[in-house]
Amino acid sequence: GSPIPPEERRLRDKKHLDDITAARLPPLHHSPAKLLSIEESIVIQIQQKEAYEEMQAKLAAQKLAERLNIKMLRFEPEGEASMQYREVRDED
Repeated sequence: GSPIPPEERRLRDKKHLDDITAARLPPLHHSPAKLLSIEESIVIQIQQKEAYEEMQAKLAAQKLAERLNIKMLRFEPEGEASMQYREVRDED
């Protein structure tokens, strides 16, 4: 038979794969992985750890503030009668 050019063969194989399977690779949303030096990796890990700890501290502070949000109501066990003796009245 006549030899098939590589580009045409690739397209034919791709079409055949499309015909026999519905499986697809997910689209690549991020750039491919790249190699980092150990130093760069350590710097990034330290930055991520600091950001994580800062976020945890903010969340803990927020939860504590919500938990301690106690409404202070006026406490009068005997009503206003107990405070009347302290009022100074000028009746003269």
